[in-house]
Amino acid sequence: MHKIFLTPFADVYPNYVGKVERKGRSVSELHEVIRWLTGFSEKDLKRHIQKRTNFSDFFAEAKINANAALITGSICGVKIQEIDDPLMLKIRYLDKLVDELAKGRPMEKTLR
Repeated sequence: MHKIFLTPFADVYPNYVGKVERKGRSVSELHEVIRWLTGFSEKDLKRHIQKRTNFSDFFAEAKINANAALITGSICGVKIQEIDDPLMLKIRYLDKLVDELAKGRPMEKTLR
């Protein structure tokens, strides 16, 4: 089991916020990306952050967007299409969306 699976989402969330804000994007845009991928409401997202839900439980509750499979490319030097572990794939989908947002990709293209 990868260490990230048991890491609380709340521990990584500030890194996502910092990454997008440094590039001139907003927390509301970050939340939009997270909600698109997971199907969570804003209230659900805040609850997971407050409860310090780990990534395994976070994605176990998520209803992954049907278009998530359209997310391609590489993240951390690994092609998303080559990731076999379903949970790691979901985590990398989120990482890729945050990267695209931070790089200034238009929201309508990020949210396939």
